[in-house]
Parts: sequence; C-alpha cells; structure tokens
Amino acid sequence: MRISNLFSEADLEAIRRATTAAERSTSGEIVPYVVEHIDDHAEARWRAATIGALVAALAAGAAHALIGYWSGHGVAWITLPVLAGAGLGYLIGGAGPVARWLMPADALDLMALRRAEAAFLEEEVWRTRDRTGILVFLALFEHRAVILADQGIHRTVPPGLWQELVAKLVEGVAAGEAASALEQTVRRCGEILDEHRVERRPDDLDELDDRPRVREH
Repeated sequence: MRISNLFSEADLEAIRRATTAAERSTSGEIVPYVVEHIDDHAEARWRAATIGALVAALAAGAAHALIGYWSGHGVAWITLPVLAGAGLGYLIGGAGPVARWLMPADALDLMALRRAEAAFLEEEVWRTRDRTGILVFLALFEHRAVILADQGIHRTVPPGLWQELVAKLVEGVAAGEAASALEQTVRRCGEILDEHRVERRPDDLDELDDRPRVREH
C-alpha cells in the first residue's frame, strides 16, 4: 500500500492547511505522521506458508485416497504439492488483508503504539513551551492509528475522545479514504483542543512544522 497511491501532493497540502487552521485558536501543536507499514510482518508470511503446506498436503492425501493419484510416482512428486502450497501461502501472506488476519490484533496494536512513541520522540513533539504537542500517527498497511498527546493536553482532554477519533480514522483508511480521514481528524483535534480550553497565548509561536510527515516505515 503505497503512500503515493493514497496521498497526492494536493492531499498533503490540504492536511498541512488543516493543521494550520486547527492550531489557529489553540496552543496545541499537531503533527500528522503517516507510514506505509510498521513492519514487514515475516511472521504472517510464515504462518500463511504453514497453512498453505497443510492444505496442500491434505488435498494431496485426499486425492491419493480417492483415486490413487500418487501411485507409481517418486517421493519428489509427492512433496511437490506441499512445497507449492507453502510457496503460494508465503506470497499470499504478504497481502495486507491476509497479514492483518493472520497477526493477532493486540500485536498489531502494540506495534503501532511503539512506532508512534518513536515518532513522538523523533519529531520532538514533547518539545513545546506548554507541553501541548499532539501526534496523529497512521499506519496504512496495518490499518492502525494512534493519537499521543503531551502532558499539557493530557491534563485537560479525556483520553476517550482521542480513541473515538482513532476509530474514525481507521474506518476512513479501510474505506480507501485515508487522506480525507486524516484531514478531518486533524481538524477535529483542533476543535477538541479549543473546546477544552487549551488556549493560545498572545505571544504563541508555531513551534512544530505543520507539514505531514511521510515515511516508508
């Protein structure tokens, strides 16, 4: 799932403008951060390979039991279906829907959280005067999102509000509307900060770049 297929330059500019607008009446500093994938998910591929090998072995065994298909063939021919099934499973296991199905949901959630925490530090979202940074993290392949708010926001905004936004953002990704979903999420972040009086100082500065960060992983 390539970022360039889901986010055009116009989309990225729209998200940047949404970030600027969202910060206009609040001291919050919003950082949109998008990755194509968190991990290569080799575990999912090998699980799919195992399933493919088992299915192929069962199918070959059934064919032999019913029609004696493998009678007269050497050992190499008998193992071919298993190898073919494993190879096909390995390839299929790299597809997004299959990988997400094969990986435990809590494992994907933890991966997303750890990557978001790394992005929070990488972009120095914590380095604002009033600790009012907020990271909106989105992993496209995994269909996972995380919103991390710094101390100045966490003190006043109930965490449940961010979880509602995360759910809507993931729905947008699943519907193939990642760009518009992220833009709306950023706008809603600004509204929430305004509603909970994360107020802008008279001498407020734009401390973090408004452009969305885009990474391969």
